[in-house]
Amino acid sequence: MQNRPPFWACAVALAAALACHAAQAQQSVQPVQSAPSDAADEAGDGEAGNTLQAVTVKAVGDWLGSAEERNVQNHPGARNVIRRAEMQQEGLTTVREALNRIPGVHAPENNGTGSHDMALNIGIRGLNPRLASRSTLLMDGIPVPYAPYGQPQMSFGPVSLGLMDAVDVVRGGGAVRYGPQNVGGIINFVTRRIPEKPFAGDASVQLQSSPSSTQSSPKKTANLMLGGTAANGLGMALLYSGTRGSDWREHSQTHIDDVILKGRYQIKPAHAVYATVQHYEGRAEMPGGLTAANFRQDPYQSTRPLDGFWGRRTLAAAGYQHEQGQRKASVNTFFTKTLRSGFLDQGRFVSLSPRYYWVRGIEGHLAQGFSTGLNSHHEIGMGYRYINEASHELRYRENIGAGALPSERSRNDRDTRGRTEAHAISLDDRIDLGEHWTITPGIRYERIRQQQDNLLTRTPYRGNYHAVLPALNVMYWLREGVSLYANTEGSFGSVQYSQMPNRVKAKDISPEKARTWELGVRYAQGPLKADAGLFLINFSNQYESSQITNSVTARGKTRHQGLEGSFTYRLGHWGAALQGVQLYGNYAYVDARIREAGPNKGHRVPFSSRHKGLLGVSYQQGGLKLGFEGAFQSSQYADNANTAAPSADGSTGRIPGYAVWHLRAGYDFGGALSNLQLNVGVKNLFNRSFYTRSYDDNNKGLYLGQPRTVYVQASVKF
Repeated sequence: MQNRPPFWACAVALAAALACHAAQAQQSVQPVQSAPSDAADEAGDGEAGNTLQAVTVKAVGDWLGSAEERNVQNHPGARNVIRRAEMQQEGLTTVREALNRIPGVHAPENNGTGSHDMALNIGIRGLNPRLASRSTLLMDGIPVPYAPYGQPQMSFGPVSLGLMDAVDVVRGGGAVRYGPQNVGGIINFVTRRIPEKPFAGDASVQLQSSPSSTQSSPKKTANLMLGGTAANGLGMALLYSGTRGSDWREHSQTHIDDVILKGRYQIKPAHAVYATVQHYEGRAEMPGGLTAANFRQDPYQSTRPLDGFWGRRTLAAAGYQHEQGQRKASVNTFFTKTLRSGFLDQGRFVSLSPRYYWVRGIEGHLAQGFSTGLNSHHEIGMGYRYINEASHELRYRENIGAGALPSERSRNDRDTRGRTEAHAISLDDRIDLGEHWTITPGIRYERIRQQQDNLLTRTPYRGNYHAVLPALNVMYWLREGVSLYANTEGSFGSVQYSQMPNRVKAKDISPEKARTWELGVRYAQGPLKADAGLFLINFSNQYESSQITNSVTARGKTRHQGLEGSFTYRLGHWGAALQGVQLYGNYAYVDARIREAGPNKGHRVPFSSRHKGLLGVSYQQGGLKLGFEGAFQSSQYADNANTAAPSADGSTGRIPGYAVWHLRAGYDFGGALSNLQLNVGVKNLFNRSFYTRSYDDNNKGLYLGQPRTVYVQASVKF
């Protein structure tokens, strides 16, 4: 913790400046009773936009909540939310596009064996983004990965952005209640709410095309929501999202269908039951990586015509919720069945890799609030979760010269079965002291038993380990709309099936562990809403898998430190001519380095940019909405050695930084035309060329970023 770079001092100075501004705004400290409402967030410069709606700070129960603004303001750590209105205004169609708007999050173009729209590559605070294996991904609190303990990689991520009300990214302050893989924070995808009216619905369609590319057909995305709530408290909603078409690369056709049916019954004011059923199915071509020579010749081309991916997942979940006074209890259970498969050119042969996963889970949580006198209030939270996983992973192969694609009658060179049984217990106590302090100590305990059996060699590999994760979160409410937070949390990553044979042989079956520290400030007064924070992650016992050599690399210790922040500023108070004008932006500085002794000590963690940010201006008057923004990120390296010279195969070498600009316009025609909204825009307005790489992957190489892309979007409500 010595010799910290100057950014620590800069962020502390920023926090002090915001606090000083708050002190000048009001003469005396007032008790915190409110936070900005969602309505105020979206109101612009009008009267509602300058009024703080009353909410109760002492909220009992779930830390994530429904991702409303008060949930964010009361959270004791770094947290940002992308809401549906912003997704539509920005023409966002993929989870990757949404997450790149969060400070500290790096979601590169999908690449490698995840070079299709069903995959997710996400890295938070300098963690390697490959297949998002370092973060806890949830959808309405249910794990998204097809095997959250044994195989958390998101080569198949059954999440459609068009079915979401919000994307909630918690980068700190949540590891006690959520895990595993929580070193890189928690990302919760919040699906559309069931309408409170007897019947309501909306539909939208978006068409986008990249004129300079070899796109074979423009990409089309359609979303539909129908539902309502009857007078007896029974509500249902049907959600659908579909995608057809191709990206800017050759051999990138995509076909996705995602259907969700939600139900909720409010039995009595204090009792409710709910259920969700989802079926997600998709198929996509994978353009693959390019060598340096092929990229120079034509960066849009694909040299891997055999590569393709398909998958499907069925989810069934149900739960019960009780909320009365200062007591809240819930029980949730879920089951998922997943198939992910595909063809992949491996050089000498083509593989077919069907993998089947079954996950069963149940989770219960109880929160009880009570006062103890001396101007203090407690909320004790207790939780338990049980997850049982099973997997069957196969691979078939045919030689390239055979002239036929493999099938289940082909030679089988991989046949493994995996099992995981995991128990997690959490305990925390939120203590409100007076009007200003909230202190939350907590602890999470995980006990995991895993086994992988190689059915071809009849070799079993077993692991039995546990993790104890203490945490402490502190918030100080300086005054209404201004708060400071600090926390330290233990996080861990579970042993993966693909790593078990190597780690069992090395007698190192233990979880990856990290200790995270945060210090930050939130400010929401008048026209300015801002947050800024510092973070430090000491990550130990870290492992990376190589698809090429089928081996495990012990990267060991890494350290991730930096600052991040975001702001929105309404200019309307400067004069009538600026009514409806808003400036916004975010920035993250990340210094992620390998700390393990050896030749790579001091090198930057692969695929981590030191600088990444966003700056924009928007205008809204009546139904008219305009926007112009730029996004930038600095250079990266693809390997632990930080190789700067580009390799012939495209897998290694410095990845240059870049900046792109986006332009958009929209109009809301209001109730007279069924709330018709039309949006048009251009992504990468100046057609800036940039790329990323895939390394340690079976289809490694160079991947071109999104060129100039034009989109048109229409939506109606009824």
